[in-house]
Amino acid sequence: MEPAESSRSKEDSDIWAKLVPTDSTYPPIEIRSREAVICSEITSSSIEKHPWCEIKWNPDKDSAMIRNLSSNVIIIDGKVVGEETVNIISGSEITSGPDREVFLTYVFEAMPSHRNNEKIIEISLDVEHAKCSICLNIWHDVVTVAPCLHNFCNGCFSEWLRRSSTKFNNRAQSVVCPQCRAVVFSVGRNHFLHNIEEAILQTFSSLKRSDEEIALLNTYASIKSNIVVGMHTSRKRPHSLSNDDSNEIALPCPQCGNELGGFRCNRTTTHLHCQGCGGMMPFRSDSVVPQKCLGCDRAFCGAYWDAQGVDAREFNMICHHETFKPVSERTISRIPELVHQNNQFERDITERCIQRTGKTLQAVISDWIIKFDNKELDRTNLQLNHVEMITPMTHLCNDCYNKLVDYLLYWFRVSLPSHLLPPDASNRDNCWYGNLCRTQQHNEEHARKRNHVCRPTRGNINM
Repeated sequence: MEPAESSRSKEDSDIWAKLVPTDSTYPPIEIRSREAVICSEITSSSIEKHPWCEIKWNPDKDSAMIRNLSSNVIIIDGKVVGEETVNIISGSEITSGPDREVFLTYVFEAMPSHRNNEKIIEISLDVEHAKCSICLNIWHDVVTVAPCLHNFCNGCFSEWLRRSSTKFNNRAQSVVCPQCRAVVFSVGRNHFLHNIEEAILQTFSSLKRSDEEIALLNTYASIKSNIVVGMHTSRKRPHSLSNDDSNEIALPCPQCGNELGGFRCNRTTTHLHCQGCGGMMPFRSDSVVPQKCLGCDRAFCGAYWDAQGVDAREFNMICHHETFKPVSERTISRIPELVHQNNQFERDITERCIQRTGKTLQAVISDWIIKFDNKELDRTNLQLNHVEMITPMTHLCNDCYNKLVDYLLYWFRVSLPSHLLPPDASNRDNCWYGNLCRTQQHNEEHARKRNHVCRPTRGNINM
C-alpha cells in the first residue's frame, strides 16, 4: 500500500479512505490524515509522484471534499473540475488530468468504522449471497455484470468470457450471464462489494482460499475497468473494418472500428448506455454537446451522433437528435398527458385558458421559459435534477422536457387573471391538497369538482 502524503497533521493513524486505481498494476493510496494532499503518479508513464489534489474528510459521513491542486483540470464522475472544491462519495471516479486515456483514474472508497463493519456483517450479510456461482466460493476481486447485476470473481468471469469467445470462433454472439442466462452488455469491478468481500473473509477466516488458488485466479483476471462485452443487436455500419472475418465482430458503437467525426474508439474507451435506444456511445469529456440529460442524469445519444455527423438512418440503434436537444429548440403543439398530475379535466381547462389568451401553446411556453430563465419563478417544486443550472440552452430528454412543461403550465394557471378562466372552472372550490392531491388521479368526480391547480392548504404544504 502507498500512503497519501499530507501537508497537515498526521495524528490520525486509522485509514479512513482509499483511492483505488482502476489500473490494478498501481497500488491503492491509503488516506489517514483528515486533510491529505495526494502525491502519486498522474499518468501511466510517470516516474515521479506529484501533488495533484487535496482531500478533506467530512465527519460522520462516508464522503469527502476534494480540491484540485494541479495546473490541469481533473475529471470527477465525468465532470471537468478546475479550482473549485467538489464533494465526493464512495464510488466516485477521479481522473488526475483532463484525459481519461492519458491520466490515471482512481475510485474513492470511504472506509466504514469497525463498529459499522461488525453491524453490517451481523445484520445484513448472508455468506451464501456473497459467493460466485461459477466457483461457488466467496468472491475474489468481485465484478458485476449488467443489466442483471449478478456478481462473480474477476478471474472466473474473465475465463467465462474467453471460453464464450472461443466457442463461437470470435464471431458476433451474445455473452450471457452464467447465473441467469440474461444477455450481458457490460462488466466492471465492484469496489463496494470488494469491501464486503474483505469484511466477510476477516470474519470467517475459514472461507479464505489458498495462496495458490488466489494466484491462479489473478492470472485469469482480465477486467481492469468497466468494459462493454458485446451487443445482442446487430448494427449496420457505413464502412467495414477489413475484408476478413472481423466484419462479423459485434461493435459497441459506430465509432468502434470506424473513424467518424475525427474520433475512433480504442480498447480502453468507456461507453455510455443510451436510455433512449439502448445503443452505446463513447464517453468523451471533450464532447461539444452534452451526453447526459441535466434533468435526470441519464445518457442519451441523439445530440452526440448528430454533432458527429452520423446519420441515424444508417444504424439500427441510434436516437434521432429530436429526442435530446436544447429547451430553446423544442416545439410543442399539444399538452402532455402528465401535466397537472394526469388530471384530464385540468388539462382541458388549461387548453381553453390558452385559447382565451389568443396565443398558441408554443407561444405560452416560450413566454414562461423567459420568466423561468429570468429567475422569476420558484424552482423548488420542479421535479428535475440540477434545477438551478437549467437554462433555455440546456439539453433535456423528452421526459424531462415534459416535466418542465408541466411546471410552466402550473405557473401559467395560478398566475392567470380570473376573467380568463372558463365559467365552469372559476366557480370551483380549491382542493385542500391542491396539486399534491392523489384522489384526483383515481376519482373522476373529485377531479372535476375541485380545482387542483393551486397550492395545498392541508397536509404537507412545505412548497
